[in-house]
Amino acid sequence: MAINRTIVLSLGGSLIMPSERVNVPFLKKFRQLILGYTVRGYRFIIVTGGGDTARRYQRAAHTVTRVSTDDLDWIGIAATKLNAELVRSVFGNHAYEQVLHTPTKRVTTRKKVLIGSGWKPGCSSDKDAVMLAHAYGAKRVINMSNIPYVYTADPRKSKSATPLKEMTWDELLQITGRTWKPGAHVPFDPEAAKIAQRQGISVIVCNGKNLANLSHIISQRPYRGTTIS
Repeated sequence: MAINRTIVLSLGGSLIMPSERVNVPFLKKFRQLILGYTVRGYRFIIVTGGGDTARRYQRAAHTVTRVSTDDLDWIGIAATKLNAELVRSVFGNHAYEQVLHTPTKRVTTRKKVLIGSGWKPGCSSDKDAVMLAHAYGAKRVINMSNIPYVYTADPRKSKSATPLKEMTWDELLQITGRTWKPGAHVPFDPEAAKIAQRQGISVIVCNGKNLANLSHIISQRPYRGTTIS
């Protein structure tokens, strides 16, 4: 199988900022891994999520007044943009100079690292990652999450939950539902899933903290994770 040299990563916000502090050690190792592949001819499009930063702000808004779902999404989008600017700055001159805010527009650049953020309400940044994959001709998205697999049920709530190594988009949507909810804890955004299904894009859900495993996925070696196609 030919190796696709354009790699789209949906980088969960919980990996960038798992608590109240930015995970600097992770970012250092992540930067080193990505730059190691760019010198081998790979190009990366990294789309950042909002993670707990978004959820904390969304909860705060809820405690003050009744907030519309669109406003909650705009809060989440702002969090993705903050994380995107952080990641872009970490890559410095190796990255394209601006964060990609509009996933339908393809930029022309020789830079090997492009950073994207959320765009519009009604979805998470997973959808933007899928749209960018389509725009740049990539046929898969690596979803760097805080879980190693998609499970048959929420493993935090069900002892019978079992990991799945492969599944279809319809099977995922049966687990997540077909509608996006701001701040939802789901393996992959259902709005993104529906687009990926239509465009023939596969997604690999993996534990993004395991960078050795991420390297295996990028280079198409055996890995731990769930392939959805």
